[in-house]
Amino acid sequence: MITAAQMRAARALLGIDQRQLAELAGVSLPTIQRMEASEGTVRGVVDTLTKVIEAFDRAGVELIGDGAQSLGQGRGVRLKEAPPGR
Repeated sequence: MITAAQMRAARALLGIDQRQLAELAGVSLPTIQRMEASEGTVRGVVDTLTKVIEAFDRAGVELIGDGAQSLGQGRGVRLKEAPPGR
C-alpha cells in the first residue's frame, strides 16, 4: 500500500516534517514516526494508512505503487526497480 521510503520522500517533496504530516492526516506524531520507522511496506490500521495517503493526495502528492501507472499531470519522481542483489 505505502512504504516508509515513500512517506519520507513525499514529506521531502512537500517540505514538511513528521509533526506537520500528523496534523494534515489527523493522526498522532508517534503514529507517523512508527510508520516511517518500518521496513518496506508500512503496516497498521487501514483507516490510519488511508488518512495518511489522503493527506498526501490533498497536498498534491500522488503515491504510485509497484507496477502502477501515474495518472497525474504534474511532474514527479519515481524509484526505479532495484537491481538484483541490492
